[in-house]
Amino acid sequence: MEFKAVTLYATVLMIMAVSLTYETGSALPWNKKALRIAGEINKEGPRIGLVTVYPPEEAAFMSTKILKPHPKYPLLDFSGRRFRIGTIYGKKVIYVRCGVGMWNAGVTTQMMSDLFNIVGVVHFGIAGNANNSLSIGDVTVPKYVAHTGIWEWLKLQDPEEAVSVGRLVIGDYNVPQGKKSNRLGKISYQPEEFYSESGKPNVPENILWAKMSSQWFELVRKFEGIKLSSCLNSTVCLPRPAKMVVGLKASTANIFIDNGPYREFLFKHFKVASVDEESTAVVLTCLSNKLNVIVFRGMSDLAGSQQGENPIAIFGPLAARNVVKATLEFIKKLPKSALAT
Repeated sequence: MEFKAVTLYATVLMIMAVSLTYETGSALPWNKKALRIAGEINKEGPRIGLVTVYPPEEAAFMSTKILKPHPKYPLLDFSGRRFRIGTIYGKKVIYVRCGVGMWNAGVTTQMMSDLFNIVGVVHFGIAGNANNSLSIGDVTVPKYVAHTGIWEWLKLQDPEEAVSVGRLVIGDYNVPQGKKSNRLGKISYQPEEFYSESGKPNVPENILWAKMSSQWFELVRKFEGIKLSSCLNSTVCLPRPAKMVVGLKASTANIFIDNGPYREFLFKHFKVASVDEESTAVVLTCLSNKLNVIVFRGMSDLAGSQQGENPIAIFGPLAARNVVKATLEFIKKLPKSALAT
């Protein structure tokens, strides 16, 4: 349902964009000014889109003061989102904070795609760590992302569809173990119905794994050894240096995971290294529009495998600082030729 909403909203935005292009003056009155400004900005050439999620990540990004605001149009507010226009390392960018969840992420990415002339989107934020080889503070750049929140919740004896990509039997987690029956039955994981410019109209492709843009992904490999922060302050430090890891898998769903057994299930069945609530929505929206995309996620917690309270409140700022550093390094390394029309 999330992406049906995205498609509907995107259609409205595309109609607005056409109105702007042909200067018919038929855009809604309260959007005319924003659309006019977007048109002026687009005349300057293509930009890199930057999408993050919630205030602590934005605070880490803005604290670098590396975004140089556009001299005439530093901000553009549209449908409740604030787009920041400027340059980073001399490269034209547009930044926005989308908000938590797949609907927010998908709608905001589509909005950016429809309003502005962008070559692609760099998505960054924090995430839960689902892989014991990673640690809090590390940054992961997944090669593949999957939406693991499309379920059919079935009775234990119900048959599963042929397209099912996974199964979680609730009874396997009974305590005490032994008796496998459980009235909650089982969950059958379903693939995403993916529509794109490269496919046939109205004919979806069933996919589980969405892949990052090859050229952007290979660029990240060139600075995989980037030095990251390992200390939150003078008294709170990680037990070992933080690192960036490139090429793993990530899971996205409208679920904040703080549950050890479910974390273990996702790792064992889908081999994911991180869990979040937005990445796959951003990636699928970009791929649907034939835009480049890359994802950076900083590990802020252990997704429920820890003893005691979730440490996100303590280490979230460190994870955000590290993922911002990796994101900015990508922008620095991205050749200006990548922005050519």
